[in-house]
Order: sequence, then C-alpha cells, then structure tokens
Amino acid sequence: MTENRTDVGVIGVGSMGQHHARVYSELSNTDLVGIADVDIERAGEIADKHGTEAMETDDLLDAADAVSVAVPTRFHYDVVTTCLDSGVSTFVEKPVLGSLDHADDLRAHVNNAGVPVQVGHIERFNPAVTALSEIVEDLSLVSVWARRLGPEPDREIQDSAVIDLMIHDIDIVLSLFDAPPVSVSGSGTREGKHTSALLEFEGDRMASLTASRKTQRKVRTLEITAEECFIEVDYLDQSIEIHRNSVPEYIEENGDVRFTHESIVERPVVQNAEPLRKELESFLEAVKTGSTPEVSVADGLDSLSVALEIEREIEADPVIAAIDD
Repeated sequence: MTENRTDVGVIGVGSMGQHHARVYSELSNTDLVGIADVDIERAGEIADKHGTEAMETDDLLDAADAVSVAVPTRFHYDVVTTCLDSGVSTFVEKPVLGSLDHADDLRAHVNNAGVPVQVGHIERFNPAVTALSEIVEDLSLVSVWARRLGPEPDREIQDSAVIDLMIHDIDIVLSLFDAPPVSVSGSGTREGKHTSALLEFEGDRMASLTASRKTQRKVRTLEITAEECFIEVDYLDQSIEIHRNSVPEYIEENGDVRFTHESIVERPVVQNAEPLRKELESFLEAVKTGSTPEVSVADGLDSLSVALEIEREIEADPVIAAIDD
C-alpha cells in the first residue's frame, strides 16, 4: 500500500463478488492485484475482464493489503480468519457468519489482527439512508415498517428470506434505534420464503419487518413514524418524502362548514450513487486510516443474532408449521 493507492483482491467472484471486482477496478485509488475462487475457470474469466490475475488464496493474501470475501456464508469463518491471520484488512459480505457458534472466536481474531474488518450491510450506504440518518437525529421515533419483497431469483440461494433479505432491514433498524430489541417475534410461510417479524424496543418503540421471495414486484421501502412527522424511504429510487401536517382548521363556505387538514410534503435532495461503490470506498478509507469501519463485526453479529432469533420464533410457531405442511 502506497500513500495514495491500496492493493486489493476479491475472494469469491459469484453473483456479488464479481461486482466487488468491477468496483475495485474502477476506483482511482486501488490496484486490483488478483482474484481467487474455487472455480478456477470463473476466476480467470473475471480476472481477464478486469485486467488482473487469478490466484490461489494464499498468494492473493501475500499480494494484497485488503480483500473482499464474497464466498458462500458457510465458508465465511474459515476464509475471514485466514485473511486476518495474514494481517490483511477484510471486507466480508453479509451475513457475517452462518451461526453464532464461532462469534467469540471471530471477535478474538479481529482484536488480535488489529486491522479493519467491515461487514457488507450495503443499505447503510444507500444515499437515501445516508440522508435519513441526518434527518432522524432530532426526531422522536415511534415505529419503523420495512418491506423487502420480490419474486424468486433465478439462482439458488441457501439462506432463508430472513438471513438473505430481512437482515438488511434489521441492521438499519438497529442503527436507527441504537439499541437491541427487548422482544422479538416472527412468523413465516412458504418454507421460509415469506416472513414477518415484530421487534419491540425500550421507550415504547417498535419495528415491523416483512421479507419475501414470493411477491411479483420488487419492493424496498422503509417507513418511519415519529412524533414530529412521517417519513417514506424508497431504497430503489433512492428517495425520501417527509410528511408533516399543517394546523387543522374549520372553513366555512357558502354557509357550510368543512374540516381541512392539509399535508405538507418535503422531498429532500438525495445525491444518487451506487451503494456498493460508497460501501467499498468507506472500507478503503478505514483501511487507509486504520479506523473502525462504518459497519463493524460487532454490528454484523448483532444483526445476525436478531435474525436467528426471528428464525427460531418462526420454527417454533405450530400454526405456521401446519400451514407449510
């Protein structure tokens, strides 16, 4: 790593990892020094596309200052700890782990390695969410309603809708409330492909989350009720609407009295950008400065813990189990 450039690599270039390679190859302050994947042919194809080399993982770790890990979730622990044992800063796609069995060991590796480790909760870097974080600072939040819906993808996904989809919104909710939930409930159907969860927080606050692979329209929305206003966020459009009410009044017209309560809608300007690019730029800044990443391993484990609790609630629901049978 020089003063202005960072040598980077990608481990795992499937549906998500290939985009990490693309973004790294486009950034002016990085050199994409190599790509590793168990599928040698795939690694060579992506490497050729971006003007770099296909390597074995050990060779890549010798060459790189920082890597993205985008392998299947079940391999995260082994690959990430290998990266950390080599002293390489690591970005790992969500979920950080497949279970909490190795959570303490991973924390110990992170602490001992002393290099930045970031978890890929990409919605934190959606420009609409970045703008939202500033808006809610002075608001008294009451509830959050998140929907992450869409049809079945054309590729095999081993993770459930909770782990694959809902965990994004769990991360956003935890960051908004800046606290863990005091209670968690969940329900699901269609073999875990359509799920809902309710999280309750101290201060009489709540969040309702729905994730689905059975909805024939892609929806990515977040709605926030606060004492002061109502906020709608569209992740796909990267837009925000803030609804406020003017003072209600009665108006007399032609002898008739009617009630009016006009709604005032504000639309803050959001500078649209690719969330993955913003996410990797944030990671590289942490690598350069040695600072704690925007989404730490602790954050990733907190979101995973809530997601797994929701899954346990769904599995324990005899009514839903009967429906699926």
